[in-house]
Amino acid sequence: MTDVTGVPVDVLHTLFHSDQGGHEQVVLCQDRASGLKAVIAIHSTALGPALGGTRFYPYASEQEAVADALNLSRGMSYKNAMAGLDHGGGKAVIIGDSAQIQGARRTELLLAYGRCVASLGGRYVTACDVGTYVADMDVVARECRWTTGRSPENGGAGDSSVLTAFGVFQGMRASAQHLWGDPTLRGRKVGVAGVGKVGHHLVEHLLSDGAEVVITDVRDESVRRVTGLHPEVAVAADTDALIRTEGLDIYAPCALGGALNDDSVPVLTAKVVCGAANNQLAHPGVEKDLADRSILYAPDYVVNAGGVIQVADELHGFDFDRCKVKASKIFDTTLAIFARAKADGIPPAAAADRIAEQRMAEARRSAS
Repeated sequence: MTDVTGVPVDVLHTLFHSDQGGHEQVVLCQDRASGLKAVIAIHSTALGPALGGTRFYPYASEQEAVADALNLSRGMSYKNAMAGLDHGGGKAVIIGDSAQIQGARRTELLLAYGRCVASLGGRYVTACDVGTYVADMDVVARECRWTTGRSPENGGAGDSSVLTAFGVFQGMRASAQHLWGDPTLRGRKVGVAGVGKVGHHLVEHLLSDGAEVVITDVRDESVRRVTGLHPEVAVAADTDALIRTEGLDIYAPCALGGALNDDSVPVLTAKVVCGAANNQLAHPGVEKDLADRSILYAPDYVVNAGGVIQVADELHGFDFDRCKVKASKIFDTTLAIFARAKADGIPPAAAADRIAEQRMAEARRSAS
């Protein structure tokens, strides 16, 4: 069933009534000339302008695209709050196959998208995400000054995946400190699912720290890039094989969301889950399933915040060393979440939510 605009009714129900609701604004963008179809979701501006990336993905339906934008933008509110940034949460999705839309067609589509973001007058600041790249943000910036993740040549900071991986590594170190009493990963077996933009940088940190690494990726070329540089890295046939690997200490989901679900959690051999993927918990309750199996979960939106720390800094004149110092604090933040979880008798994901919600609530009270 659809409403008078043709939008599925259950999407509107999600927006106004479900746990994913509470969004301040959702904008549907269309440009017939370029073929642009996009959704911009602003979850909260309590802490400042909404900040979050643009995902370019071939969704099966418009409904799926809206649902993803709602979920991702809500996650950005929590991520930015936990990262200590003066930004709320937003996210945008462009419906289409990023790999297939290239050349002049891609440029025109991104310019149209830039005009859509600009129309919000700074309430939403965009950046890269799955399917979009630094060169894309350079194009978007031609129409919209509220664009980050641009190339250094165009006043930006460049690829944010470097600091994203660094932050995840800090989260892993904190997990090791909490569980084993030592922040080093030396001698630990770490499985990385997805060695694309972020995952291959994470592998470098792990190897430098003396970890034993096992990887998998749906793209053979991504696997070959890593094993070509590091033949000592083992390869699992797929994610299902990776999570069942004997002796695995840490599992790092670094691809798309939903990696922790009713099928994967019961067979996980790892004692820690800490990865770069967004929205790793497939549904509410998965965090309890992990806790019941004594698997320590480092909340994804906390440990993967290095990238958003970088793009936020870009708005004020990017300094890599300053950003790296901020991203290194993910270690302390992760430890604080584990301590709060223990004190409150709740899973770490719930503890992180409580801390983030407290900061947003305090900001709202101060503004009223």
